[in-house]
Amino acid sequence: MAKSIDVSDLNIYYGDFLAVEDVTIPIAAKSVTAFIGPSGCGKSTFLRSLNRMHEVIRGARVEGKVLIDGQDLYGSDMDPVNVRRMIGMVFQRPNPFPTMSIYDNVLAGQKLNSKRMKKSEADDIVERSLRSAGLWAEVKERLDRPGSGLSGGQQQRLCIARAISVEPEILLMDEPCSALDPISTSVIEDLIHELKSQYTIVIVTHNMQQAARVSDETAFFNLSGVGKPGRLIEHGRTETIFSNPTDSATEAYIQGRFG
Repeated sequence: MAKSIDVSDLNIYYGDFLAVEDVTIPIAAKSVTAFIGPSGCGKSTFLRSLNRMHEVIRGARVEGKVLIDGQDLYGSDMDPVNVRRMIGMVFQRPNPFPTMSIYDNVLAGQKLNSKRMKKSEADDIVERSLRSAGLWAEVKERLDRPGSGLSGGQQQRLCIARAISVEPEILLMDEPCSALDPISTSVIEDLIHELKSQYTIVIVTHNMQQAARVSDETAFFNLSGVGKPGRLIEHGRTETIFSNPTDSATEAYIQGRFG
């Protein structure tokens, strides 16, 4: 079910402010693509444009094309709610719904979509999603307990289970390990490797080692100065970007000389 993404000449605006300028990038199905670059260079803004999440900010708009298997994401016939169902998102900090049980957290997307189902069907979705997120064995005896009672790493995996329970085709991750300890980070990274057999995954990370470990492709974003739009400087196979980048700014960032 995983789908490819083809972005061409994309400009992202907030009102009159151009936040991200002229991005063109192909993202292959069933792969992991990492976005790297200094803070404020537009990585997360661009990521959110891939499921129209940036539109929750008033005045946000885009120019250019985002095609999902050839379908225009910003076409007049595309409902943003359906887009976000097709393209799931996991945020920087784990955000399980605090008043909901683990079980209900996983089903939250289904209920939001007003999907009615039998108890047996709901049970199957919860188990499948938690297994896919590598969490089933740890929580199967306490599904009725609050999701907020889990550890940070477990909460993030619960959020991943919630995102994949509606069977998206693409999974976006905005710094999913930045609030986690090294052990939990390693578990999430292993999970990303497993999930790419089913999903197209795009991840924003400030951790160069993480980008090198988990991604097939890497895209480096930068900006020329304060108040200037972010731009995609280069992208390619991760091993090439990290060993032999074509742009000197990419090399400087990877080596820790700025950012």
